[in-house]
This record gives sequence, structure tokens and C-alpha cells, in this order.
Amino acid sequence: MRHGGRILTDQLRIQGVERVFSVPGESFLAALDGLYGSGIRNIVCRHEGGAAMMAEATAKLTGRPGVAFVTRGPGATNASAGIHVARQDSTPMILFVGQIERGHRDREAFQEVNYRAFFSPIAKWAAEIDQTDRIPEYVSRAFHVATSGRPGPVVLALPEDMLSAHAEVPDIPAPAPQPASVCGEQIDALLAPLCRAERPLVIAGGSVWSAQAARDLATFAETFDLPVAVTFRRHDRIDNRHSHYAGMAGVGMNPKLAARLREADCLLILGARFGDTATDGYTLVDPAAPGKTILHVHSDPDELGRVWRPDVAVCAPAVDVLARLARREAPERPDWSAWSRAARADHDAWMRPKESPGAVKLEQVIGWLNDRLPDDALVTNGAGNYAAFLHRYLRARGFPGHLAPTSGSMGYGLPAAIAAKLTCPDREVVCFAGDGCFQMTLNELATAAQERLPLVVVVCNNRSYGTIRMHQERTYPARVSGTELHNPDFPALARAYGGYGERVERTEDFPAAYGRARAAGTLAVIDLALETEALAPGQTLAEARAQGEAALTG
Repeated sequence: MRHGGRILTDQLRIQGVERVFSVPGESFLAALDGLYGSGIRNIVCRHEGGAAMMAEATAKLTGRPGVAFVTRGPGATNASAGIHVARQDSTPMILFVGQIERGHRDREAFQEVNYRAFFSPIAKWAAEIDQTDRIPEYVSRAFHVATSGRPGPVVLALPEDMLSAHAEVPDIPAPAPQPASVCGEQIDALLAPLCRAERPLVIAGGSVWSAQAARDLATFAETFDLPVAVTFRRHDRIDNRHSHYAGMAGVGMNPKLAARLREADCLLILGARFGDTATDGYTLVDPAAPGKTILHVHSDPDELGRVWRPDVAVCAPAVDVLARLARREAPERPDWSAWSRAARADHDAWMRPKESPGAVKLEQVIGWLNDRLPDDALVTNGAGNYAAFLHRYLRARGFPGHLAPTSGSMGYGLPAAIAAKLTCPDREVVCFAGDGCFQMTLNELATAAQERLPLVVVVCNNRSYGTIRMHQERTYPARVSGTELHNPDFPALARAYGGYGERVERTEDFPAAYGRARAAGTLAVIDLALETEALAPGQTLAEARAQGEAALTG
């Protein structure tokens, strides 16, 4: 006989879970007891949103579901930000939520929430376990659902009395590995229309990826002489230094890549859903009349045909398709060399930075890191205009190399960096965060300190919610409302947590500051004193205001 917390923990161990992230609550004391001595590390976080984002980032790195535990009511609602990230990013994840006793339901008891109703719109599956002896069944199903088809988050509510009750029940083995399901006929079906195209473009993205898939994509692109673009914040799907890499199709994309996407007569979409961010709000490619051949590879049959009517649809993981494509010899086809060379040349030109105003130039800081970070470095970020500099100028080397939320969630960078350093302790980990983005989850510096994680946070401090200020100036020029920030002394805050902190006020001082931050061997925060005028990689604040004024005057 085991209590439900022990049954649950034993099942997680069978599933290969090595680490969970939690903010403890009295609603799941039995689960905390089950974790005691189990061999599964419990990383104690400071906010449920941070815990959920750490679990989500862990799944991105490992390909296996990340796991988090939070308490009922406000704990669960706080964690919903991470669930939304996992849903939009197609990341396998399981959130366990403490719940009130079963006999108290439907009375609006203390911290009561109907989790099925609350999470169903943003989770892949939300359920509540009512019987202790069914815990293995629910956990097994949760891992299957989280990883099948289009991966996503699962939420399981755990009534307190159910979890503390005892039962005698056998464990269920972990899901059996599934063999690759791609056949030669499917590859032939993709290659036939591709090799009739005059201006083909490969679009790579999605959540199911691997280091081998990144190499296979590079081999395929080189063998077939194809240009490859990646979707928003999926930069590490191919080494960005590769001769056939054409850039990122998403927010802040190169206008010449946007034109190339519009002009292409065939799109081979590998793993990506290919939504509004990749198509500039469907203006570059219209789902109703794309005007080009659509070849779509996706692991979820319900995704194929949902937005795009594909000319060829292959329901399979992109990694399996790429494994076959990388071994194929290129058949007879048009000469795409000029098209591919032009795509790369456009990307190289886009990488030459426009100098930003101010004594600290973010594009030069990123350029310096580009030249010095090791190939296996992990870079994380959240959301904000600072990320536009990062996405444009940072060269991802290989997979996994870049963790960022395609959902555009602020506060993601620091929790992701903590997850990255825990998962890959020997890799150099750098988090980029705006001053607004950083303050969403900076309390997780305590988690980094408690775990003694030597990671570096580069705070891009322009004392503003820069993205909103940009849109504000373009729409309501010179009417600044709600976007100015009063910030703490970030380096002092890092030192208060037992880490290293330094403020950089000149670009030329960054290399030495970064060296000191790395040498400190602790969490480190480098505060970059940016000018608010340095609004975006290609536009200053004054230019955004002028654009808005011109629009108003017609």
C-alpha cells in the first residue's frame, strides 16, 4: 500500500523524470512527501509562472515532457502563463495542481477552481484524478497526450484527500518508443512537386527537433541547393552560418526575405504550423489563395489542412522526414543556385547592423558575443524590442542553442536560463532580458542562487516598455502613456541575491564586464545602459514618431 503522492512519484520516475519545478502548497503535501528520497530533484521556485516556464524550457531542451507542481487557486492561475507558452510553442509539459478535497467541490471552497473549465482552452488536456488507484492510468495518459501529434501541455488536478489516501495498484510502464513512420512513397510525393519548382523555399520550425535533425536539414539543403528559412524564434533548427540559411520568417523579418517568401512558387514547410507571424499576418501568403505549391510536413493530422490546404501533406515528425531527405540524392531539377545564393546574400546584408544611438550599442554587444560564445552556448530571451536586436544579429550555431517563446511571453528568459543550466550544466548560458521583461520573473534569481547556477543575465535597460512605446509612437506620436519605467539598481539586486552585478555605460566596457561576470562563478547580472532612443534595430524613437506623424497628416 502506497499513498497517492508516492504512487505519483513512482510513476514519474518510471517515465524518466529527473527533475520537477514547484512552488510548494499544502494541497499537495503527499506529493512532496513522495518526492522525498525518490531521486527526483525538486527545484523550488519563487513564482508559479516561473516554475511552469522552467518546466516548458526543460522540455524544449530534452524533447521529453517538463513537469511542474503548483498549488490550487492562485498557484494554478499564476502558472497559466507557462501553460500558454507550452501550448503556442507546441511543447510537451505536465502541470500537476493541488486541489481541494473532493467532498468540498462546487461550494466555492477555499481557493477552489474548476481546472477543466479554466485550462481546457489553453491546454491540450485538462483532467482531475478522483481515485487514488487510477493515478498510474492518468499519468500514463498524460505523457502520451503531451507527446503525441502536436505536443502540448497537460494539466492534472490532484484533490488533496485523493492524494493522501492509500491504494494498492500496479505501476504502468513508460510509453513504448514509436518507430519512424516515414516511407519512401511519402518522400517521393514531396520531392516530385518540389523538383518542378523554379523558386522553392524551405520553412523549418516546430517543436520536435534534435541536433541530428539540424544536421540533416543542412545536408538536405546543401545537396538540393535549397534556401532555408526558420520560423519565429526557431533559429537553432539549422546552423545560421550555413551557406543555405536565409533568415527568420517572423516578427522583424528581413524585408527581402519577406519578398522572397511572397515570390516563392513552392514552400516545403517542415514541422511548423506556419501562422500569422511567419506570413506577416497572412499578407505574404494568403491561405485562401496562396498562389504557390504548399508541401506540409507536420506530426498532427488535425494541423494539416487547418489553415493551409496542402498540395502534399505528410503526417509525420519533421525529424523523421529529414532523416530520409538527408539520405536522398538530388534528382533532376531546375538550377536553384542563383536563387539560393541571392537568399544568403540578402541575409548577410541584413546582418550588417545599422548603428544605434547611445554610448552602449546593443548590436555591437551581440556581435562581440557572436564571435566569442562557444558553439554549444545556450541563449535565452523573453519578449520586447531588445529581442529584435537579438533575433536579427545573433547567430544560432546548433540545436539546442536558442530558447525563446514563440508566444511572445515576457519574463521567459530567466526561468529558461535556469532550466538550461540545470539541464546542460557544462554549457555557457546567457539570458537576454529587457528591463521590463526581466522584472516579470527576476525573483527567480533566488532560485538560481539556491541552485548555485553560474549563468549571465544581460539586462537591456532602456527604462521603457520598448515594444509598446514603438507602437505608441507610430500610432499616437508624442503621447507617451504607460510605457515609462522606474527601475531598481539591477547590479545591486544581483549582489543582494549573492551574485555578481555590474553596470555597463559604454560599449567598449562590455567585454571586460562579461569576463568578470563569467569568472564570478555565480549568477551574474550585467546592466546595459541603453538609450530609449535606440528603439529597434532599424528605427530610432524619433523615426518611429516621425512615421506616426506622417501617417496622421496623410
